[in-house]
Amino acid sequence: MLEILQKPWPWYVAGPLIGLIVPALLLLGNKHFGISANLRHACAACFPAGIKFFKYDWKKEIWNFFFVGGIFIGAIIAVNVLADPHPIAVNSSLLKELSKYGITDHSSLLPSELFSWHSLFTLRGLIMMVGGGFLVGFGTRYAGGCTSGHSIMGLSDLQWPSLVATVMFMAGGIIMANLFLPYILNL
Repeated sequence: MLEILQKPWPWYVAGPLIGLIVPALLLLGNKHFGISANLRHACAACFPAGIKFFKYDWKKEIWNFFFVGGIFIGAIIAVNVLADPHPIAVNSSLLKELSKYGITDHSSLLPSELFSWHSLFTLRGLIMMVGGGFLVGFGTRYAGGCTSGHSIMGLSDLQWPSLVATVMFMAGGIIMANLFLPYILNL
């Protein structure tokens, strides 16, 4: 059983499982799926007398805290119990491409040249992690939700704003990966 969980699941299994979350949440409690709203709920719980944006009855959405807790616990289980002990297999053409940008450590899922405390305090790290984090946070708030909320929940509800947001998320990702990222990685 553990071997089945350690391997990536094919799209025809994982996709429908993700898709079934939407009707399950709607049928079981008229709840909407999304991650970014959880930060707002946490801020409203921690700073109830502060900013007007956080003054609402966040207790109605307390199930979101259990959802985020499940993500956190699931990540710990995935890393410590289900992690594949074998090195990560990376396509040889991708290895050549990455080596052009100085990314040669493939011993873990995230290359240490990009994701480490040392790289955070470089120009490349500040642009990618701090600047990118700000842009993702701003974009999520500006779009009225995150990729999971719009692309999974909103599209299944046939919401026009979610279709527009999903198209823009994809276009932004393609533009970033193909036009801007090569220049940032060469810093």
